[in-house]
Amino acid sequence: MSRLEGDVMTEQETFALLDEIGAAFARHDVDAMGGFFAQEGAFVNAVGPDPFGTRYTGHDEIRIYFDKLFATTEDVQWEKLDARVAGDKAYTEWHRRATLKSGEKQDWLGVDVYTFGDGEIAKKDTYIKVVG
Repeated sequence: MSRLEGDVMTEQETFALLDEIGAAFARHDVDAMGGFFAQEGAFVNAVGPDPFGTRYTGHDEIRIYFDKLFATTEDVQWEKLDARVAGDKAYTEWHRRATLKSGEKQDWLGVDVYTFGDGEIAKKDTYIKVVG
């Protein structure tokens, strides 16, 4: 999406972008997923040794994280439950189900808090609740 620096997307543009991001996740298209982030954009994972989770910054770190995820997870899918937009922020609720190559099943409810800038993800902060 071509935007002027400092432009805030309309609510309709943001919802359309969220749909595109969700479709890339559903396809496991790591290049497309990484491409939605700003050059120095950040994905903040819900888990990790830091109090706020592990932070992956820039296209390469984000791409490497998701490459590893899809390499160890045979079937992972996110079902969108809800989405809301407020200015440069968006919130999506989802249900994630996955089977690891070890056979372990994962079932999570989660929320992503997006901050957008210039039509790109500046930050995607993930929160999860483990089901079961």
